[in-house]
Amino acid sequence: MRGDVTDPRNAAPTDARRAAEPRAMESRATEPRRDHGKAVVVLFGGPSAEHDVSVVSGWAIADSLTESGYAVERIFIDLSGGWWRVPSTAASGRPRPGTFDDPAGVGAEGPWLPGQALDRIASRPVAPIVFPALHGPFGEDGTVQALLEAYDLPYVGAGVAASAVGMDKALYKRLVRGLGIPVVEWVEVTSARWTADRRRVLDEVATFSEHCNERRLMVKPARMGSSVGMSIAHTPAERGRALDQAFRFDSLAIVERYLDHPREIEVAVVGNDPDALDAFGPGEIFPGREFYDYVAKYSDGVSETTPRAEIPEVLAQKIRQIARQAYRAVGCEGFARVDFLLAGDELYLNEINTIPGFTPISLFPQMAATGLGSFAAVCRRIVELAEARQATRVRSRLTIADLPR
Repeated sequence: MRGDVTDPRNAAPTDARRAAEPRAMESRATEPRRDHGKAVVVLFGGPSAEHDVSVVSGWAIADSLTESGYAVERIFIDLSGGWWRVPSTAASGRPRPGTFDDPAGVGAEGPWLPGQALDRIASRPVAPIVFPALHGPFGEDGTVQALLEAYDLPYVGAGVAASAVGMDKALYKRLVRGLGIPVVEWVEVTSARWTADRRRVLDEVATFSEHCNERRLMVKPARMGSSVGMSIAHTPAERGRALDQAFRFDSLAIVERYLDHPREIEVAVVGNDPDALDAFGPGEIFPGREFYDYVAKYSDGVSETTPRAEIPEVLAQKIRQIARQAYRAVGCEGFARVDFLLAGDELYLNEINTIPGFTPISLFPQMAATGLGSFAAVCRRIVELAEARQATRVRSRLTIADLPR
């Protein structure tokens, strides 16, 4: 498929870029094992369209933490919302799509309702750290974080509010635009309005297109990741089909001005303290398709990535600065990936991903590993940040005497 790419930036990496490739995917067997007995529960799968990607991310994280000496429990969440405890022998290396379609068939124990599974986890003498490797709705939108909060379980990554706002592209665009961070122009369409009066919506989209002086438009679900449901409407006739596609996955769609082959720039941000955040990168993606869609993201050999984009250092510093600002804007903690579009001299913040991919070809762990040392070190650091946050949380239980009466 790469042979169809005509953009010169999509060519194979230069020798210089190859030399800059990360240590993230080096063999983790070279790192000394530290058996510290700390328990981590990794959640993966989930009832979203990003289910298969989450399985690969979660399995890679679980393998890495196991090799680092953590006592890891793997919890698979099926498409119906059932929770299963999966043995580490259920897959070897990178799971293939469908590996856990029959959880019982690979030796999994379950299924449990979420409350039943969380009761089991929370009843332990020492609560484990929960690592939600759940991409998309339920895992990345604050839902599972709220469940973990309700059970007083420590977990990695963004909290409820940061997850919810970060997942909602429309809400996040409004927030960061208010802070003066440039974003690509957009309009929002609800499925209710689309169902009630398609012609009126298409007229409004046409007006937006004329305002942008761009016939092509990018259409995507507002609360979905991995480019699921996202498409380019090259002509006015394609806009209705693009909206129909977006509404398969969400009740809110955003329609953006199309940028002609922008550079896809990403930054990995790690940390809890807003004043002491580590920003790694920027890295760059060279899509092997018209845009960085689901196939381009997760199919081996379709796209190229580098954790060190070939851009002037002054611009790199600016991008890292904005990435930290975007991270702080929602009160993010732990880790996130901040994505940018660079069109000529114009830089736009695209979105924030509070649970970015951890697959073998994902850019977040590659970028973070340039500073932290390896994929395993990245996973350990994220767990350590969750432990640190839990240790500083103030928990005061109210009594009847505390109530205003």
